[in-house]
Amino acid sequence: MSEKNSCCSETSVTEQVKEYYGKLKSKEDLMSGACCALDKPPAEIRAILPYIADEIKSKYYGCGSPLPPLLRGMTVLDLGCGTGRDVYVVSKLVGESGHVIGVDMTTEQIEVAKKYQDEQRQSFGYDKSNVTFHQGYIEDLKSIGIEDNSIDVVISNCVINLSPNKEQVFREIYRVLKPGGELYFSDVFADRRIPEDLINDPVLRGECFGGALYVEDFRRLMTKVGWADFRYTSIQEFDLASENIKRKIGFVNFTSRTVRAFKLDDLEDICEDFGQVAYYNGRIPGQPHFFDLDDHHRFFTDRPMLVCGNTASMVSNTRFGKVFTVTDRIKHFGAFAGCGSDSNSATSETAQATSSCAPGCC
Repeated sequence: MSEKNSCCSETSVTEQVKEYYGKLKSKEDLMSGACCALDKPPAEIRAILPYIADEIKSKYYGCGSPLPPLLRGMTVLDLGCGTGRDVYVVSKLVGESGHVIGVDMTTEQIEVAKKYQDEQRQSFGYDKSNVTFHQGYIEDLKSIGIEDNSIDVVISNCVINLSPNKEQVFREIYRVLKPGGELYFSDVFADRRIPEDLINDPVLRGECFGGALYVEDFRRLMTKVGWADFRYTSIQEFDLASENIKRKIGFVNFTSRTVRAFKLDDLEDICEDFGQVAYYNGRIPGQPHFFDLDDHHRFFTDRPMLVCGNTASMVSNTRFGKVFTVTDRIKHFGAFAGCGSDSNSATSETAQATSSCAPGCC
């Protein structure tokens, strides 16, 4: 979904965003809560935050907590890393054998991130830093040397909405992810397409509203790029807060959503039933009793759960395969209960889109 046909070119939109975030001194300068985390971070992450430099945290802008589990030893790419808060948290989560790459286009932000690189290394007790920062554009990761099939996990925190060419962003993500790799990101979404004059409003753009993706266009875009199935792990509404912003765009309903998508070539556009059962072994750190794959799949430890073919692949053909046991496909029994029927076969979110395995599909 490129916005290059609007009255503002991609270059001018990008420059607007760089200027907006370059001038911010802290998250207190923002006019709304769209770029501020809504959830309290998990205990594992809260334990790391005291080790992060105060300046990094004060200039952190994000709308969720896009840090999935089981990252030790992984190569993780953070798109729009800003001052590097999530990069440094993940630096601790992946361990010294892992690697974290942060990319941001804003000079003022990336300078803060780099300034603390050695201090953060020492605070984690590492012999050498396991993080790398690049100033660059998330639409063009090749220009900064990110190779095909080289990344285990891509994260992003309320940044993709700022891009004027979101299709290219998702194509680049798909390119750099290893087979079985994961995209896990939080961002602002809208319940309708944003009018062009509001897309080009520099304040609305900088506050993450002007570029918010319409949820149905996002679904279509994911399918177009290669993700036949993706999942929401959380959806939260939020108040626009600023009266000025409400006057401009208060007719749109915005949500903060965290999305999980795996690069798997065996996913289908609806949930199919192959008689498979999945067992979670309780070995994800901090999650001994259950694991939430998404907002409607909670796996209780050692309890068998009948799953569709897509879900079976997500928990067996990825890094989660070491904490799950999944039975083989027996034979095809048709669409998974609740998917593919006349009442549920529509692909729109309002009809519980099967393309994102809506609640009740499996």
